[in-house]
Amino acid sequence: MHAIFEYIPLIIFFVVNKFADIYWATGALIITSALQVLYYVIKKEKIPTRHLVVFLMVAVFGGLTIFFHNDAFIKWKVTIINGLFASALLISYYGFNKNIIKQFLGEALTLPENIWARLNLAWAFFFTFCAILNIYIAYSYELETWVNFKVFGLTGLTFVFAISSVLFLYKYMPQEENKDDENTQNNNSEIN
Repeated sequence: MHAIFEYIPLIIFFVVNKFADIYWATGALIITSALQVLYYVIKKEKIPTRHLVVFLMVAVFGGLTIFFHNDAFIKWKVTIINGLFASALLISYYGFNKNIIKQFLGEALTLPENIWARLNLAWAFFFTFCAILNIYIAYSYELETWVNFKVFGLTGLTFVFAISSVLFLYKYMPQEENKDDENTQNNNSEIN
C-alpha cells in the first residue's frame, strides 16, 4: 500500500500529460504531492524526509515550469532530486561517518560493515546514474519520450536495482534454516 501511495503523484502526472499537456500535468503533480504531505499532517505523523524533499522540489521546479511556461525546469527536477539523494548518501557516509542505508534497513538486516558501505555506495552511484540518464533523455528525445522514461523507465530501473540489491545481500544474510539444522544436529548428538 505504501509503495502505491508513493507513486500516485507520478501516475496522475502521466495520465494528465496524456490528456492535456506538460503544464497541466505539472500542476497535478504539485497538487498531489502537496496532498501526500497533508496526509501526514492530518494523521499527525512525522512527514518522511523523502516526501518533504520531493514535495519542495516539485513545488519549486513545477512552479517555475508553469510560471515561465518552460518544461526545462520540471525536467531538471528529476536530476536534482537524484543528485541530492546521491549527495546525501555520500556526504553522510564520508563526511559524518553515518550510513543512511544502514539506518533505514539496520533493524531488519544484520550485515557486515563493509557490505553496508558497499550498499550505500552502490545506491549513491545508482542515483547519480539516474540523474545523468534523465538529463540525457530529456534533451535527446521528444517530451513524450521523457515523460514515459520518467514514469516507467526510472521506476523500472529503481525496481530492478532494488531487486539486484536484495540478491546481492542474500548471501550475506544469516540463514535461519542453517541455524535450525545445526540445532537439530546438536540435539541429536546430545541424545546419542
